[in-house]
Amino acid sequence: MPYYAYVLKSLNFNRCYKGHCSDLDNRLKAHNIGKTKATAPFRPWEVVYFEEYTTLSEAIARENYFKTAAGRRYLKDKI
Repeated sequence: MPYYAYVLKSLNFNRCYKGHCSDLDNRLKAHNIGKTKATAPFRPWEVVYFEEYTTLSEAIARENYFKTAAGRRYLKDKI
């Protein structure tokens, strides 16, 4: 089973959200119907970047990297 580290961008606000999951399509749907408290006020969302990993720990580590200053600089070049 693949795991993903992903970045969402709000279509109506200047906001990004970084996360990890095992099913990217279902996770995006959950964000867009308001199941995630942190993202509900900023709906709708779109996936602007993701990376696939073979282990959950790799995906979590990459999500944590995205949340650092270096990770934000990396993402700025990618999205």
